[in-house]
Amino acid sequence: MNEHLSKQPDRRAALKQIAAVSVLAVTGVAGFTLPAVSVAAVMSKEQRDKMTPNDVITHFKKGNQRFRDGKMLRHDYLAQKRGSRAGQYPLAVILSCIDSRAPAEILLDTGIGETFNSRVAGNIENGDILGSLEFACALAGAKVVLVMGHTSCGAVKGAINNAELGNLTGLLNKIKPAIARTVYEGKRSGDNYGFVDAVAKTNVQMTVEDIRKDSPVLKKLEDEGKIKIVGSLYHLEGGRVEFF
Repeated sequence: MNEHLSKQPDRRAALKQIAAVSVLAVTGVAGFTLPAVSVAAVMSKEQRDKMTPNDVITHFKKGNQRFRDGKMLRHDYLAQKRGSRAGQYPLAVILSCIDSRAPAEILLDTGIGETFNSRVAGNIENGDILGSLEFACALAGAKVVLVMGHTSCGAVKGAINNAELGNLTGLLNKIKPAIARTVYEGKRSGDNYGFVDAVAKTNVQMTVEDIRKDSPVLKKLEDEGKIKIVGSLYHLEGGRVEFF
């Protein structure tokens, strides 16, 4: 008998065995187990509307923990894109820094259609940004305004060092009040990142205050319990998003 032909049954048997093991591994039969794979779907209006502002914050904290643990959800972005074509129902609007190391959607393990995002150096607020935040909450139903700063912020360092460069000069001037307000016992300079980080946190807190002061629309929604305006700081070292 041809040697090649004689080996065909063995090959078929091997393939069947591999297939059987694969099925067992997925179903968890006969001692084979694989971790469940979570596929994150697009946020629906029903899901969003059932959540309170505190639920949203807890949701983000859990997402950040997954990010830190390396156990992020499997996002089918193409499916999320298709699912969001009929409408969008984000949980929150995030005002964060443009720093390339601090992409809020990834740090909180969110998908397409889950958050509005406004990014500007130093995560400061102005009239255009306030209008965007108001749209997100008052018209589109977002439950949380999350201001997110981060450690080792170049904009904050530039403000401390009195950096000047075209239109950037005016932006950095909006951060400087946080320098004066920050209580810090050590060296108050831009080359001391302990001080930079302390000012970055103060800057977030002041931005939250400014949003409440400069937007009666958002202040009213928060007073009515429909939204929360909260601050946070992303720690580049370790990946933790600290909420406050």
